[in-house]
Amino acid sequence: MTNRPEGDARAARNERREAARRRAQRARTQQKRRQRGVRLGLQIGLGVVLLAAATIVTLVLVDSVKPAGPGPTSMSQGGITIGQDLEPVTAGASATPSAGATDGAGTVRISLYVDYLCPGCRAFEEANGEYIQDLVDSGAATVDIHPVAILSNRSQGTKYALRAANAAACVAEHSPNQFYAVNRALFAAQPEEGTPGLTDAELTDVVTGVDGLQDRSAIRECIADQDYAKWVDEQTTAVTEGDIPGSSLDEFPGTPLVLVNGQRYELTEPVTNDDFRTFVVSAAGATEATPTPTPTPSATPSPRPTKR
Repeated sequence: MTNRPEGDARAARNERREAARRRAQRARTQQKRRQRGVRLGLQIGLGVVLLAAATIVTLVLVDSVKPAGPGPTSMSQGGITIGQDLEPVTAGASATPSAGATDGAGTVRISLYVDYLCPGCRAFEEANGEYIQDLVDSGAATVDIHPVAILSNRSQGTKYALRAANAAACVAEHSPNQFYAVNRALFAAQPEEGTPGLTDAELTDVVTGVDGLQDRSAIRECIADQDYAKWVDEQTTAVTEGDIPGSSLDEFPGTPLVLVNGQRYELTEPVTNDDFRTFVVSAAGATEATPTPTPTPSATPSPRPTKR
């Protein structure tokens, strides 16, 4: 007898074991490749996420330190100065004077720091806007109007106060002769505090609805692009930190801040034209060579203001 059949069986078994070993080795190799691929994918994905995060952080930091840029040419001191015939005073004559100074020979200088979402500002405007207009139009006074955005966080995240102040700045740049009228229109359309306020489209309608407005197209673009939003924000920060042109105040008391020849007028409750007119006469009389402005008051008492 021979051992050939037993040897063949043993060889067959060895071949099967070898084939199984090779299959296992190939499976292990494929598994390692898949694991390397997964790790590489995760590393690439994590790298992309980190790069995107770094880009966002960089953009935020760059945006946060980006300069606000120049404000409107008619607002070199953060406010526009309006004189006789309700026209802006030329740049050379519009620099805000020191506290207590008048603007020209015997002219009363009124300075207003206003927020277009501030109820007290609207109450003051309703009671005294036409009276101030008469004083300025006649040449008895000038008025500096400084739009600020103190209440930007009081409009459900839409920053209405900032957007409205930007719209006013757009008018100061592109149609300054209509600024006083637009200022009054913004208060007439003032939304309630705590609401989203007007949309940019509605703000544009209010502004462009003022008679005589010039360069409406540029104003629309300026409002949509918020050309002066950063500038307004910068001016608001400066004012709230106590940099108040035309005033000897060390701290900003809130809006509306009303100054007459550098003297602060504190609102009565309710706001009345009679009270403010008396204050103007008193402030004018306290300044040498200043005539008493006497235009007829034109507004009735307004609701109680809300000081900010």
